[in-house]
Amino acid sequence: MIDPLLEIDEFDSAKNEDSPEKLERRRPRTRYRLKDDTGFDEVPKKYRRFYRRWKGKGDSLAPNEVICPVCRVVIRSTRELRPGDRVYCMPCFSRLTVVRAESGRLEARVVY
Repeated sequence: MIDPLLEIDEFDSAKNEDSPEKLERRRPRTRYRLKDDTGFDEVPKKYRRFYRRWKGKGDSLAPNEVICPVCRVVIRSTRELRPGDRVYCMPCFSRLTVVRAESGRLEARVVY
């Protein structure tokens, strides 16, 4: 979710109206159906579908997933993640913000 108080793009006339960031925000988010249980037993049963273990080099992330940099657990969402979204890692109690890395991949940065 993007905090509307932090958005200043609408007041900045120097920004291009058709920038890729603005086009991405206007596009509706893709919804995903999560498997009921991924076998991740470090959180209560109710929340297990929102987390899974990182499997190493051969593992890849979907557009609705991001890795927690603290405990290396994959956090999953029912909707597509975008830069500026905030997620919560229940195993390590970290609040994270999703950012786009230089490589173009989505990463999570620790807020606290």
